[in-house]
Amino acid sequence: MTTAGELRSGKSHKDENFPVASWIIHPRHRALILAFYNFVRTGDDVADHATLPAQEKLDKLDLLEAELLGKGDTQPEAVALRKAFAERGMSPKHAQDLLNAFRLDVTKLRYEDWDEVIHYCSLSAMPVGRFMLDVHGEDRSTWAASDAICAALQINNHLQDCGKDYRNLNRVYIPRDALAASGATVEMLGEARSTPALLKCLQALARRTETLLHEGRSLPGEIKDTRFALEVCVIDAFADKIVNLLKVRDPLSENVHLSKGQMAGIALSAMAGGLFRRVTGQMPRPARTGRVI
Repeated sequence: MTTAGELRSGKSHKDENFPVASWIIHPRHRALILAFYNFVRTGDDVADHATLPAQEKLDKLDLLEAELLGKGDTQPEAVALRKAFAERGMSPKHAQDLLNAFRLDVTKLRYEDWDEVIHYCSLSAMPVGRFMLDVHGEDRSTWAASDAICAALQINNHLQDCGKDYRNLNRVYIPRDALAASGATVEMLGEARSTPALLKCLQALARRTETLLHEGRSLPGEIKDTRFALEVCVIDAFADKIVNLLKVRDPLSENVHLSKGQMAGIALSAMAGGLFRRVTGQMPRPARTGRVI
């Protein structure tokens, strides 16, 4: 029997739009974070597999969950994460939420409105931030700001890959009502270049995503662990740069991704700025009104 891990795309934590268990994070946390990442990446790659039938994808995801919960030892990524959770006395809930997002990826190919996209993000992205906060022993009052940043990261990714997702998987996260409001259609995502109507839609969504980033801007100041707070500063800076690209560029025909060199420069600047603000007490305060999620 093919394990879920054998269906991996080859993408690793070094290929993501954000740092994963980077050197900024304290070494005591990295093994657990990487075990979580490998489990999640495996599930994501199963859901995104180009030729695997839908029912087989769902069966693989069910098997990963079963073994995460202790029912079998055939899936190495599930077994490794199960043991890592046990060592830290942590619940598997965040990983299970992500598996539910991957099941949606298999069964739900269209989203009607912003609220449906945010619901998807509550399963596909917010649990990652919550997991990281739990790993570092942070208070759950930090979840609101983290949820906003994680949703923004996910929607940035949806906008960056909207053409590829449609062409390769017939999957569209761009809400139907947003397309209709701009006079665009789903089929336009298959073109080599966005029409004016589609570009208007995508850039309006990027601006809405920028509002999510503003909602989460207080997160580094709410986090007690300095190293983790600095990593969040880096992630936020990457997301901010990407959303600004998406506000002015066409993701179907132009580059809206960061190069390794750009990421390194942004990371150093974000860390320096974050450390300065932390030392001087100039961290942003939490936003308590005007919630968008």
